[in-house]
Amino acid sequence: MKPLQASAIKGNWATLLLPVNEDDSINYRELENEIDTLIAMQVNGIYSNGTAGEFYNQTEEEFDTISSILAQKCNAAGMPFQIGACHTSPVMAFDRVKRAVKWQPGAIQVILPDWSAPSMQEVINYLRVLAKAVAPVGLILYNPPHAKKRLVPEEFHQLKEAGINLVGCKVGGGDAQWYAAMKKWAPDISVFVPGHHLATGISLGAYGAYSNVACLHPGAAQQWYELMLFDMPRALNLEKWIQLFMSQYIAPYISTKGYSNQAADKLLAAIGGWANVGTRLRWPYQGIDESEVSKLRTIAQEMLSEFFILSEAEGPKDRNRLLLCRVE
Repeated sequence: MKPLQASAIKGNWATLLLPVNEDDSINYRELENEIDTLIAMQVNGIYSNGTAGEFYNQTEEEFDTISSILAQKCNAAGMPFQIGACHTSPVMAFDRVKRAVKWQPGAIQVILPDWSAPSMQEVINYLRVLAKAVAPVGLILYNPPHAKKRLVPEEFHQLKEAGINLVGCKVGGGDAQWYAAMKKWAPDISVFVPGHHLATGISLGAYGAYSNVACLHPGAAQQWYELMLFDMPRALNLEKWIQLFMSQYIAPYISTKGYSNQAADKLLAAIGGWANVGTRLRWPYQGIDESEVSKLRTIAQEMLSEFFILSEAEGPKDRNRLLLCRVE
């Protein structure tokens, strides 16, 4: 596909979760089924090798296989996609982005070097080399809250001033003042925020989400995003329930039980039941036991009844009909 401009990178982008067999090998058949399902759900786009894709725990051959499968299926279906070429090693990341270009993604996601926090000049030097290697494809900077170097709005401006083709970023978001600063300093960068803050983010100027809510159910997350475009008050009300479910029932696995974000993402997918990915993570990381899924699914369906109604919608008219039929 053609390289995506910032204005075209928006909406609900679904992550490719990594199906892992009991022997820690990748289940490529289930990976293909997962991609087919995401395409059928007509999400705004698909991206590989984010945190939930366990990019940090793949061989280079596995990275190439995953990227190739995603590219073949998305190019055939006309589905926008991005390849995550993230690696904690700058040298390995450079190799990955160079190889990723051949699959013709709309954009390529990268992270900053993460063993030692780079200075701003080192960030510029690093991204300038990567951007040159992938041109004319643009870069998406995945700069999560746990990154050792977190950029502020003025620093995103410095990257653009340095001539780096940065078309988007994935960040933790902020308050209204932060959004105003991003609009001032980085008006031509597609800003993506966490999925469970998407309605608030869209109302303040975000473009979309590489979405943890899409882990729960990509189709429902897509319909929720489209709801934001014609009924923001209702979308914001649903966001309150999504955040309540996340804070009460998902976040404690991370904050008190010591599981990783990717473990929580796979748990969400198992609760949603839309793909046969499972909750297993690759060694040495631990997934959340699947015995937790059934009780959480019941809670989710009760607490987020409107969200799961959206999962049944096949288009705007059908979605609106389902929403109007909901008993308040």
